[in-house]
Amino acid sequence: MEVSDEGRGIPVDIHPQTKKSALETVLTVLHAGGKFGGGGYKISGGLHGVGVSVVNALSEWTRVEVHREGKVWLQEYKRGKPLQDVRPIGKTERTGTTISFRADPEIFPEIRYSWSKILDYLRYQSYLTKGIRISIRDEREASGRGEEHKVTRHSFLFDSGIIAFVKFLNRGKEIKNATPVFVEKTVGDMYLEVAVQYVDTFKEHLFAFANNIVNPEGGTHVTGFKAALTRILNDYAKKKNILKEKDGTLSSEDVLEGLTAVVSVKLPNPQFEGQTKAKLGNAEVRGAVSSAFAEGFAEFLETHPDDAKAILEKCLLTARARIAARAAKDAVLRKGALDGMTLPGKLADCTSRDSSKSELYIVEGDSAGGSAKQGRDRMFQAILPLRGKLVNVEKTSLDKVVKSDTLKPIIIALGAGIGESLTLSKLRYHKIIIMADADVDGSHIRTLLLTFFYRYFEGLVRGGYVYIAQPPLYRLQKGKRIEYVYTDEEKERALALLTKEAAAKGGASSEKPELEGVATTTTHEGSETVAGVNIQRYKGLGEMNPEQLWETTMNPLNRQMLQVSLEDAEEADRIFDILMGNEVEPRRRFIQTHAKSVQNLDV
Repeated sequence: MEVSDEGRGIPVDIHPQTKKSALETVLTVLHAGGKFGGGGYKISGGLHGVGVSVVNALSEWTRVEVHREGKVWLQEYKRGKPLQDVRPIGKTERTGTTISFRADPEIFPEIRYSWSKILDYLRYQSYLTKGIRISIRDEREASGRGEEHKVTRHSFLFDSGIIAFVKFLNRGKEIKNATPVFVEKTVGDMYLEVAVQYVDTFKEHLFAFANNIVNPEGGTHVTGFKAALTRILNDYAKKKNILKEKDGTLSSEDVLEGLTAVVSVKLPNPQFEGQTKAKLGNAEVRGAVSSAFAEGFAEFLETHPDDAKAILEKCLLTARARIAARAAKDAVLRKGALDGMTLPGKLADCTSRDSSKSELYIVEGDSAGGSAKQGRDRMFQAILPLRGKLVNVEKTSLDKVVKSDTLKPIIIALGAGIGESLTLSKLRYHKIIIMADADVDGSHIRTLLLTFFYRYFEGLVRGGYVYIAQPPLYRLQKGKRIEYVYTDEEKERALALLTKEAAAKGGASSEKPELEGVATTTTHEGSETVAGVNIQRYKGLGEMNPEQLWETTMNPLNRQMLQVSLEDAEEADRIFDILMGNEVEPRRRFIQTHAKSVQNLDV
């Protein structure tokens, strides 16, 4: 890895305390970063001055080249120890520092750099530091001058900064205010930027940064922003008589739905909660951001009446839907509580009341639901068959979601509320398992349910409560020997093993069976016999009897399940929006881009 900048260059003169060069001090001594000692940087992302010294210590070798004061200075290290003092090796007319290092394979046995993560990080940094060009090259596939075409290059430069950021986040979505709100101001020694744009969706996307470090849990800058946003929209709506007295006031929920915002502050001494810097804690930041954004936002609304009208129409629509949704949601949840043990009529509940050991199978189809009910362990496994057509929550407001005949039983069965009222401590099952057929229709149902859980039960996904069952694709039988397999590759291996075992016992020809092309000859209808082995392809869960469904898909000792995780919320949100949203063109582009990578497609 090599990182190069065009800054001032790390100082190379002797440090008065360590008696070493400032460069060697920074590379080998903890708490000796540029922010320490006063006057180094006005702002810094680092907290403790351990970054580059830790990288040096964990690297097989490190090479530092500094362009400063008309000279090129060099110092090299091996596993954190300098091989020589810093020395001049030439002349230069530029300034800057280049640090190269190789992670130590003795410490990191497996070293794999994620190109996409690095690229996303640099893109964010470029948005947050407008006018600065950041370039990256991936030369891992290049082996010489003749291989130049294998070098991957990217370069980022955004003169409009976080305005470009919100536009990037909203690509492919229906925009409400064509002109993004942008406020920037210096308050004392703090600099802040806020960019806001509304889209026609039911979810907020708020990204907070302090000194270019992402704060996923927000902090005082986010609190100040939200307070000002709600206050100014209410003031403007009442002033323009858009918000009638019967409408009451807009809540924070109303003004955040469909919001895409980037809040970035830069300050000398950020106080983060935790080493991961997930939340900013500086008390003075709240008031500064609130007053500065309130002033700038009020001016924007006055000078952009069309955009202001579009924003408020969106917020008022949300407010009315919220009132309707709350009434419907309260009715649904109240019904679930009053019904007690019966819960939804189609739910076959488990006898255990220990939620940590209880499982809820959401099963597609009546026949599969019947088999699951008979084959389950009723002590800890509950079965809820899906009834009717699943609604696409990406295109549906919450009040319609909670009234849906298909989704309402799920909400009641879970017993933990929905949306902002979700309370995990009330969750009745700690494993929620989607069990659908292994075909296109089953995939569609899984996607609809995952969209539902992601949008309104995100805490369940983040907490690892949601699973996808993996029913077998094939049943192979040779005499009394039965094997269930879950992929075509497993089928080929099992088929070869069964025929080999049969040959060894004299039950088949000793000649090697011709297994090439078996996968292509096996049909998707019924079953057939290949090399003396009966192969059944399961078209759906309903084809399995209760004993088979238990043994293959529901028995904790044998079953295979996928746990649904949420590593990248922004990317997950983008994909759900593409696949399930209102805009057709982004979905068409996605299909065209990924069509060749499809491995299993039922026709």
